[in-house]
Amino acid sequence: MNKVVVLGSLNMDMVLKVDHIVKVGETILSKSFEKIPGGKGANQAVAARRSGAEVTMLGKIGKDENGQILVDELNKDGINTSEITISENESTGMAMIMVGDTGNNSIVVIPASNMDIKDEVTKWESSILNGDILITQLETPEKAAIEAFKFAKNNGKVTILNPAPAKQISDELLKYTDIIIPNETEAETLTGVKVEDLETAKDAAKVFNEKGVEYVIITLGSKGAAVIGKEEAEVIPAFKVNAIDTTAAGDSFIGGLSSKLDCKNLNLENIKKAVLFGNRVSSISVTRKGAQPSIPYLKEVKELYGEV
Repeated sequence: MNKVVVLGSLNMDMVLKVDHIVKVGETILSKSFEKIPGGKGANQAVAARRSGAEVTMLGKIGKDENGQILVDELNKDGINTSEITISENESTGMAMIMVGDTGNNSIVVIPASNMDIKDEVTKWESSILNGDILITQLETPEKAAIEAFKFAKNNGKVTILNPAPAKQISDELLKYTDIIIPNETEAETLTGVKVEDLETAKDAAKVFNEKGVEYVIITLGSKGAAVIGKEEAEVIPAFKVNAIDTTAAGDSFIGGLSSKLDCKNLNLENIKKAVLFGNRVSSISVTRKGAQPSIPYLKEVKELYGEV
């Protein structure tokens, strides 16, 4: 069983169901409104846990009801939340999510307490040491990510970076990254290469490789995921399903992948097997509504796709 540590965001998702994603200058009516536990970090932690990993969550909430609800939900899944700290100055993070009838979404994140992480990384070192894998995203301070990845890398842990939301990041963070998992938009933002197929994915991956990243996985939506090493590349196809909400698709994929990654023998063949499992997890999540509620349990994945 992999021991996965996630340094990342905890958000309360404010989900609006609409006919279509609103255009500039347009006013529309929402069909419904729900508050659903989310945040890229928390979503990935839940996906890893439900896929069979032992998981510790590192993050920060506010002194409010939303924060307590988020922690309580993680506890229900058996995730270690003892290292989650409370901000004295900020409310818990939120995300405004608009979901259209086709399942596509538009998201605005309000970071709040997620960006209030300051000197916590030093306190979290023992948890990082006890893990096999450290995952982070870009909804918490980059400085904290660099400190955590440097410590993890120097202590032989596998580091996975999900560079979302898309923005420029320092080469120092990439230097300590074993596996980077962007989508097409994020890959283009970071490399300047428009990813349209395997060849352009390889061009983007080369930019990451030159900055120290060993392996690159670029998610391609309904096409699957391009898995790229320095000598080999392949697209692992996605499973065809009737998607109704893609909110946590990428997070489900990353959490599922991390639960099955062979950390002691990290090579492209083993990564491809983990990606295949991640595709299975995300294929189920997009057929359900919401972020964490949509993430399947290992039993459900096995029932649909057979033994892992």
